[in-house]
Amino acid sequence: MLIGVLSALIMASSAAGQCFSNNDTSGKKALPEARTSLYRGQLEFTLNVFNAINKAIPEDNIFFSPFSVYQSLLLAYFSAGGSTVESLREALVIDEKLDKASLMSAYKSDKWSRANNNNSDSYEFSSANKLFVEDSLDVAPCTKEFFNEEMEPLDFQNAPTEAREHINQWVARVTKDNIKSLIPEDGIGQSTKLVLANAAYFKGVWASKFPAERTKKDVFYVSETRQTLVPFMKQKGSFHYTVNEDLGAQILELPYKGNDISMYIFLPPYSMKEGVTNIIANLTPERLAAVVEESYMSREVLVEIPKFTIERELPLRGVLETIGAGDLFDGKANFSSLTTQRDVAFDDAIHKAKITLDEEGTTAAAATAIFGFRSSRPVEPARFVANFPFVYILYERPTNSVLFMGVYRDPKK
Repeated sequence: MLIGVLSALIMASSAAGQCFSNNDTSGKKALPEARTSLYRGQLEFTLNVFNAINKAIPEDNIFFSPFSVYQSLLLAYFSAGGSTVESLREALVIDEKLDKASLMSAYKSDKWSRANNNNSDSYEFSSANKLFVEDSLDVAPCTKEFFNEEMEPLDFQNAPTEAREHINQWVARVTKDNIKSLIPEDGIGQSTKLVLANAAYFKGVWASKFPAERTKKDVFYVSETRQTLVPFMKQKGSFHYTVNEDLGAQILELPYKGNDISMYIFLPPYSMKEGVTNIIANLTPERLAAVVEESYMSREVLVEIPKFTIERELPLRGVLETIGAGDLFDGKANFSSLTTQRDVAFDDAIHKAKITLDEEGTTAAAATAIFGFRSSRPVEPARFVANFPFVYILYERPTNSVLFMGVYRDPKK
């Protein structure tokens, strides 16, 4: 019942200073409005990345943390200057009226709020950001002061192996050993100047647990021509359940204890071959908000979902280039808010994620169709049997944030 995830951006060249330009400190948005804007942009970024990943690996399982990827890229945005700021602003969907100083304040406020308002009696969610910098790098004093908690000097030049092991140990510690050996042996060298990283961990218990004695193996239909046996968790209970015709899906909410975080499962009609892709393509911030905020009645539902563990490493660099963050890798990036040294370039972007779904909980395109899964007699229990590919997200209600999301397509992968 654990989820561990980390995304890291590895800068393996020489680095590119004042911390703020005039546009960075215009004070255009007050803090509450800035935090709202931050969450709104993060959600749109989340869905853009989900769509890009699905296009990159359309036949495979997906699991990642858009929250973690966004946090890592925010560190890059705060460090950037010139045209790099603008490309990252567009990729991260940051409101043009939100200057860098206001966004930094919103970032710090969100960080403090998460650290002090974690609903620890019900679930555990923690997130940590790090800027591991070459100890000889001339970092701007104002940046060093702002990131005093996140910044840690390492001797990449003289001890790259030890630096890599230190970062991997930090990742393992934050994710409680769920993500190990994140950065490969050739991931850091003597020319590395900076590693930007986020690690996040979630452990939640279902508000309504699945009885272990009811878990039985049954058929999962990978495709029309292939099927396999997997253990299915089963229960009958009162859940939020609806059919959304804009998304072409049955939707089931499985809340975790505390009710701040829920898993939403989007199940397309079995007859719709591209049902998962259609859901992802049609999932906009407005439609997701409608799903979460819709006051549909709880009803009795017979639920059957697979019990599974998935660990994934995603081709993140290509995805970031697809959504407009390619400047990070082209050798011309401007990181003048971080250092006076120039010629900054990222070599790669790494993201690993792991999820285990069991009886206790979790530790970690437009389509027009006539739906055949509406209950014709609402007084009887609805049936939600996820025995073919589906989309799932872990949604944090207080911040309107998607912490983790994925597609379950093939139990054998």
